[in-house]
Amino acid sequence: MRKNCIITLGIMAFFAGLLCVSACNHSSSATEKNYRQEMRQLVQEISFYAKQINPDFVIIPQNGVELVSISGDDNGPVDMDYMAAIDGIGQESLNYGYAQDDEETPESENRWIRNFLDMARNNSGIKILVTDYCSDQAKMARSYALNNTNQYISFAADHRALDAIPDYPVPVFNETAKNISNLQQAQNFLYLINPDNAYSTRQDFVDAITHTNYDLIIMDYFYNGQAFTHDQIEALKQKANGGRRLLICYLSIGEAEDYRYYWQADWTIGHPHFVVDENPNWAGNYVVKYWDTGWKDILFGNYNSYLKKIIDAGFDGVYLDIIDAFEYFEDEYTAAN
Repeated sequence: MRKNCIITLGIMAFFAGLLCVSACNHSSSATEKNYRQEMRQLVQEISFYAKQINPDFVIIPQNGVELVSISGDDNGPVDMDYMAAIDGIGQESLNYGYAQDDEETPESENRWIRNFLDMARNNSGIKILVTDYCSDQAKMARSYALNNTNQYISFAADHRALDAIPDYPVPVFNETAKNISNLQQAQNFLYLINPDNAYSTRQDFVDAITHTNYDLIIMDYFYNGQAFTHDQIEALKQKANGGRRLLICYLSIGEAEDYRYYWQADWTIGHPHFVVDENPNWAGNYVVKYWDTGWKDILFGNYNSYLKKIIDAGFDGVYLDIIDAFEYFEDEYTAAN
């Protein structure tokens, strides 16, 4: 109980400091609210809460890579407070999948994104995890080679739905039997967050994963709304070759999802007030005011929060999605003005 009080007081002091940073640290874009800084602050708050409980807990935001730069420019300056809060950055479609699967990402976009990724890696030692969307084996091989040359670890996803273990390559790219105890040691990863699409039961999914040798698995805490058991999570941490790997849990922080345990039957756009709009490309996913206290209370900071459930389940870290939700609000502000 005493330890919990210390954590709470530490969090309160930290959040107060972040509020000051939010008021003082603005990007060059003129918006009513500094939506980018609000997202940085959310990630920093999540990180602080998690690492107070487990200092080794891994924090990996996906996309929204512009947040590494205070100005939003791809030449900096680097936001070192944000860098200190994260351990890695996940990036989709760096080489393939930007417009559609198996299509090469335009060089201008590739270079622009890599400038931010390299800024993060070179200034803070951040681990970069790239997911390319391609099913042609020649393109998958090229994806792995390009990312390896750039000192990124990567996953060539042959299903956009992220619901299957690819048949290629065999063995896993940069496969190793070593124990992986921290993110820097990982040489490859599997990103599979929709297991109920391809596996009949939770245990079928567990059995399939335990026959692989990936260093790191990004997965969902739930299978068709049912949480994985402690024993299943512990089993998933073991590679087929006997080595230990990291198990990272997916968590959307920029959208609410109507298939999650926290979603209430009477929720709709505008109720609760932080639910803003439905994503036209993903039915059941709703843009939220991610800076809102009500939404933050769902995500972290208390024993009933999503993040606390993930930590208690035994995951090694969290993979934060919809970081780029700030773009929705910036576009809305621009359109209105």
